[in-house]
Amino acid sequence: MSAEADPITSEHFSRALKDLPLSSLYAKASELRNSMAHLQSSNEQLREFAEAGDRDCFEAIQENEEVLQRMEMRILLVRNEVEARGLVWSEHGSGDVTANGASEAKVEGPETTEAATAEGGQSGGHLSDEELRRRLAESMEENGDDGGVHL
Repeated sequence: MSAEADPITSEHFSRALKDLPLSSLYAKASELRNSMAHLQSSNEQLREFAEAGDRDCFEAIQENEEVLQRMEMRILLVRNEVEARGLVWSEHGSGDVTANGASEAKVEGPETTEAATAEGGQSGGHLSDEELRRRLAESMEENGDDGGVHL
């Protein structure tokens, strides 16, 4: 662990989550999962050397395990915040899930935002490929697509 700074406490982390939008909560959980995957991969690579007696590698693995536990706790705190808002936690968090379990996918255009409720109670909030194609085609027709690139 760095001698320069202690990690943020669980209490401070939990408090900071309260002001974040749902998409940021899921982004944070995804970021944590990605970091955990990298740490686990590092541990696998270090394990061979630690087992051969390399003390530095052994200590690095121990430190990584502590960090992994903190990250797992933070994911739990993110989940608790999502559920405290009356929503259902989705590990992949790709859409807004309401308290009744219906999911919504946000489709944003240049001037409007519309929410589409997924059919059949799909969790995750993804539009089907066909629905996405249809909406893009409609949007292009409405905007008078002239084939140019607009910056």
